[in-house]
Amino acid sequence: MRHTGPKNKISRREAMDLGLKTPGSKSQASLLRRLNVLPGQHGTRGRRKQSERSKQLREKQKLRFIFGITEKQLKGYFQKAMNIKGNTGVLLGQLLEKRLDNVVYRLGFAPTRASARQLVNHGHFTVNGRLMNIPSYKVEINDKIGFRKQKTAKIPYVETSLSSKDTLIPAWVAKEGIAGKLLAEPTSEDIEKQVNLRSVVEYYSR
Repeated sequence: MRHTGPKNKISRREAMDLGLKTPGSKSQASLLRRLNVLPGQHGTRGRRKQSERSKQLREKQKLRFIFGITEKQLKGYFQKAMNIKGNTGVLLGQLLEKRLDNVVYRLGFAPTRASARQLVNHGHFTVNGRLMNIPSYKVEINDKIGFRKQKTAKIPYVETSLSSKDTLIPAWVAKEGIAGKLLAEPTSEDIEKQVNLRSVVEYYSR
């Protein structure tokens, strides 16, 4: 089941900004002030020593929350990565990065993955000129992503995101105005700055 509760509590639980709130918003500022305080009435007591299994669980949970997917979905992506020849952690990262909602987010068309998923669900995007409203749709190399209607770009938070100069767009996608394209296989560099993918693989391999 996808988490629908307070997002700042999730980030505080992991002691990391997981990108669940719009950059520069009051909510994100509040999170950054209290990032090192655990949620709940005993949050100021600090953190207990974790077992190796507990550390693996936390890494797995961070990956889930970052991409906004369910446990069943993440386990499914892991199984797919296991069935492909290569580094399972890297392949898992690639499968997650190639989700349509994530590519929309990476292109800077939405401030968060959650808002990108909502836009895709509501039919605001096309892939190669065809309407696509499935957030988990796997984008392939050379696929072109664009807005179905020009007026979508005028939605306030979309317009703000498009005009932001602070958005870091990875090298494996290209943005041209209000359209974008997947240029190459995604790398797992950005994910590994937040999550230890090896620990996630070890968690599911037991």
